[in-house]
Amino acid sequence: MNVAELKIRDMRKMLDGKEISAAELAEAYLKKIEETDGKLESYITVTADEAKAAAEKAQSVIDSGNAGVLTGIPLAIKDNICTDGVKTTCASKMLEDFVPPYNATVMEKLNAENIVMLGKTSMDEFAMGGSTQTSAFKKTKNPYDLGRVPGGSSGGSAAAVGASLCAAALGSDTGGSIRQPASFCGVTGLKPTYGRVSRYGLVAFASSLDQIGPIAKDAHDCAIILNAISGYDYHDGTSAKLDVPDFTAKIGQDIKGMKIAMPKEFYAEGIDTEVRDAVEKAAKWYEQQGAEIIECSMPSLKYAVAAYYLIASAEASSNLSRYDGIKYGHRSEVGDSYSDLVCNSRSEGFGDEVKRRILLGNYALSSGYYDAYYGKAMALKQKIREEYDSIFANCDVILTPTAPTVAYGVNENISDPAKMYQADICTVTVNIASLPAISTPCGYDNGMPIGMSIIGKRWDEASVIQAADAYEKQFAYVPAKL
Repeated sequence: MNVAELKIRDMRKMLDGKEISAAELAEAYLKKIEETDGKLESYITVTADEAKAAAEKAQSVIDSGNAGVLTGIPLAIKDNICTDGVKTTCASKMLEDFVPPYNATVMEKLNAENIVMLGKTSMDEFAMGGSTQTSAFKKTKNPYDLGRVPGGSSGGSAAAVGASLCAAALGSDTGGSIRQPASFCGVTGLKPTYGRVSRYGLVAFASSLDQIGPIAKDAHDCAIILNAISGYDYHDGTSAKLDVPDFTAKIGQDIKGMKIAMPKEFYAEGIDTEVRDAVEKAAKWYEQQGAEIIECSMPSLKYAVAAYYLIASAEASSNLSRYDGIKYGHRSEVGDSYSDLVCNSRSEGFGDEVKRRILLGNYALSSGYYDAYYGKAMALKQKIREEYDSIFANCDVILTPTAPTVAYGVNENISDPAKMYQADICTVTVNIASLPAISTPCGYDNGMPIGMSIIGKRWDEASVIQAADAYEKQFAYVPAKL
């Protein structure tokens, strides 16, 4: 048995039953990382010493009989989530040497559960990208095919889970950055409702869209992690003052009578035939189990990518303005004046994609173009929310493809930003409307995973997890073999 390929609840049974120690479990992962990650490049920083110390502490908690569900479980953390005393680089030269003096709230919650952090995973620089090829340090590969991308921006986290280099991982999702890499890497990724999980300690990209969430082997494991990281946080003014339900509560419940909507625009031109067929096959399975499939329409989808990139880039240009080489970030050694120093620091510290988003955001917010671009994007945001509300008036969840294609080649789209942006068509509306959604495997095309997304009503992650879990239990999962 390869313990690194087990799910969290199976590891829990083994740890509690003393079939394996927390130290042995951590060592199994660290050994596999050492042997495998040189090819995959999913980790920027591996915290071996810290992991061993955390495993010893976790074992003492297990021995005392006070273990929680995640005690001793080895997890990986996306490198834009602050970790006290451990580098948090955002995969950027701008933050290459940044060591946070505090933990993000999600880390405080996970550490209270006595998890074992294996390290920090690679990502697109400042979470801007869909391939993890804009990382300044580790350009992660797909565990199913090293010649293909893992998706992004949480590509390192998804690849690490797909290759069994951690039990599960945290990612962040601004326009699909958990779900799309989960789809490409054949794993399950959950983007919670905006405000469900505190963003305190998450290095900001677009503050009205960013949300931390789990990537794991299946929906049940995602629910376990979401239980641990959810809840109101006074450090984050956008976190919701709501009680946290048990997100595993609906797992195993009959889906008979569940109403599943399929907006026709998500299955139109631009979606690969193999992807469309796989998701429609999943819909037929749901129908056979007694669910009701509802055909509907979302006319604003054709404008969604443009609206998303205007909003996200505008917020990014504001959030990244703090990195001037003086107060924050990389400082250039060249520059005779203040303006030269700032210019050179940013030129050296930021990569091309980040610079592109800053330029787009500043342009959209400039006085002559604000109403023409940003104002219209915000109007579209409201329209998209209204269309989702109309669909949810008659259904429980929505079923769509996660991405128009399977994972593409590592050099295929890197020089065509417009094509890269358009690939987010299936995911961005969820962030615009602040909804929860999960991506889970539903098929394969020439050995590469295909993901489907289940979108839920605000605060109804439990139904999304229920629907995903039901499908996963009968799906013939094919693990990655590096």
